[in-house]
Amino acid sequence: MTKNMSAADRMIRILLAIIMGYLTYNGSITGTLGWILTVLAGVFVITSFIGFCPLYKVFGFSTCPTTPNKP
Repeated sequence: MTKNMSAADRMIRILLAIIMGYLTYNGSITGTLGWILTVLAGVFVITSFIGFCPLYKVFGFSTCPTTPNKP
C-alpha cells in the first residue's frame, strides 16, 4: 500500500474522529447515527495511522505530496 494521505489530511481525520467520539460518548448523538459515527471515527483513526485511504485509491485521489524525480 502506497501512502496517499498528507499529514494535514491525517490530522483532520484524527480531529474529526475525536469530535465524533465525544459526541457519541457524551450522549449528544445516540441510536443508529451514534453507531455509524463511532464506526466512521474508528475508520478515520485507522486510516490516519496507516496513511492510506482505500476510497482515495478507488477514485485515484491523493493528498500526499509528490517529490520530484531526482536526476
